This record gives sequence, C-alpha cells and structure tokens, in this order.
Amino acid sequence: MAEPMFEVTLCWSLGPRHVQEQSLQVAEGSTVQAVLDQGLAQWLQSQGADADASLSSLKFQQPGIWGHKVAWTHGVQAGDRIELYRSLKVDPKVARRQRFKRQGKGRTGLFAKRKSGSAAGY
Repeated sequence: MAEPMFEVTLCWSLGPRHVQEQSLQVAEGSTVQAVLDQGLAQWLQSQGADADASLSSLKFQQPGIWGHKVAWTHGVQAGDRIELYRSLKVDPKVARRQRFKRQGKGRTGLFAKRKSGSAAGY
C-alpha cells in the first residue's frame, strides 16, 4: 500500500523581490530537509543549467513554516508553507538610522507636523 501523500508549498527567493513558489506532493512524515531536496530538484530540472549556478551560490540560513523558524528536521503537515530565509545583508537597525540621518529629523515622525514658531516635537 502506498504512503498517504499531501500537498505543501515551498517558497524561496534568489534575490530581492523575486520569490519562487512551488506546490509539492510529499509523503506523510517528510521533514523540511526532504521537502527542500525534492522541491529544488524539480525546480532545477524545469529551469536548466543557469538556475543551478545561481542556486549554488545561495546559502539558506534558516527554514520556517508560515513565518515561524523551525529546524531542518521538523516534520511537515498538509497545507504547510515552507519558507527558506536568506541571511540579512544589512542590520535593520543600522539601515533605519541611516535613513533617518538622510531624511533629516525635521520631516519625520513627531517632527513632521508642527506649528510655526513652536519647539521641535510639539
């Protein structure tokens, strides 16, 4: 008798604003690593050799299911959306500080709307 199969979705991004999404039929009891191996193998077959080069340079740091980080050995269930996260190139706190410095403090947040002649922040 064949193992029961169910559908999961595998999502990853090779670059900013380019998301790949693939639906897969996997066996019951599959892990995140097994789904990744199956999904990327199917995707590489459909894309050709150029995709293999771009994928080999990318290292996925952490998998997640519906936005929650999980281990590579975590079991998947029917309807799960498995997401592969890339490492951040810039710390979000540093990026926000740089944006704030570029924009200037007079046009953002509490300082955006103020009455003429009043102190900053009021």
